Amino acid sequence: MDKHILLKKLIGYVCMFKDFKSVFINVLQRRPFAVAYVKGSEKYPALMGTVSFHQSMSGVLVVADICGLPQSEDECGRHIFAMHIHEGGECSGNDKDVFENAGQHYNPKKCRHPQHAGDLPPLFSANSCAWYAFLTDRFKIKDIIGKTVIVHEGVDDFSTDPSGMAGAKIACGVIKKY
Repeated sequence: MDKHILLKKLIGYVCMFKDFKSVFINVLQRRPFAVAYVKGSEKYPALMGTVSFHQSMSGVLVVADICGLPQSEDECGRHIFAMHIHEGGECSGNDKDVFENAGQHYNPKKCRHPQHAGDLPPLFSANSCAWYAFLTDRFKIKDIIGKTVIVHEGVDDFSTDPSGMAGAKIACGVIKKY
């Protein structure tokens, strides 16, 4: 490989890292552009938290802070929960699906799962709480205002269309401008 091409790639990676590092630091110092206050269903009243969205030049930094996730008695049991942005704008539903009005995964480009714009990394629970931050360029904040964040009871298999076999919706929050 040409040394100049390799040097350009290396400089690009360093710039991306510097941008991510500065965005992450700024997240701790600034208000987010949008936030979803996530609340559990009646079956999971202790489940609550926030998912905040911070715009950067490289994309959107998503920060999730969720507690009250169900715990498993089995040490090797359920400690991973799928989380997605859904296309609907309401956290309501019916007896069969308490958050049915949240709709399907946010997928404006009609991609196959797990390439939906609303497909997010899973939550890994530690003592029923989870926290993460990641950078994505699959959407802009202006495009997700009014959509919903859903936490599912199961793990996303990252292959089955349309929802990754993630199970029932156990928590929901509407994304609003902060």
